Amino acid sequence: MKQVIVISTSLRKGSNSDMLADQFIEGARSAGNEVEKIPLMGKNIQFCKGCLACQKLGKCVINDDVNDIMAKVLEADVVAWATPIYYYEMSGQMKTLIDRMNAMYPKDYRFRDVYLLTTAAEDEENTPKRAESGLQGWIECFEKATLKAHLFCGGVNNPREIAGNSKLHEAYELGKQV
Repeated sequence: MKQVIVISTSLRKGSNSDMLADQFIEGARSAGNEVEKIPLMGKNIQFCKGCLACQKLGKCVINDDVNDIMAKVLEADVVAWATPIYYYEMSGQMKTLIDRMNAMYPKDYRFRDVYLLTTAAEDEENTPKRAESGLQGWIECFEKATLKAHLFCGGVNNPREIAGNSKLHEAYELGKQV
């Protein structure tokens, strides 16, 4: 059994990326894993100030929800990120969280496998490439971790538009492989 953290970064109710995350979660649970979903909707996540105090303290000096999220990520075996693609990039809230998790850099961590689940209105093959590249920049700071898989569903824009899409089944199957 693995400890799986799924970070759903969309702030929109009924978002397509959140629905993709839910199917990944169901698949991972069906395989006997313990899964926790961390939706960023409603979380207080402020911008990094670049003070680097986190490197000495082991946590961020900003008192918001990030230190609790980091603690869970450090203890997870698997980390999955779900994000809508905005202007051919990850959501701003995902990038802000990644920046704020700088305190993790010098720490020991359990996760080895990282997954990326993305959705977008655009359906071109290159649509999610910058988001994947941005996440790879984070993963490269954790040399024992790798991007295990990236599942992209394009052509979905309105809330819940992904319903009935075959990518939901693919997300479930991907979760089962965790």
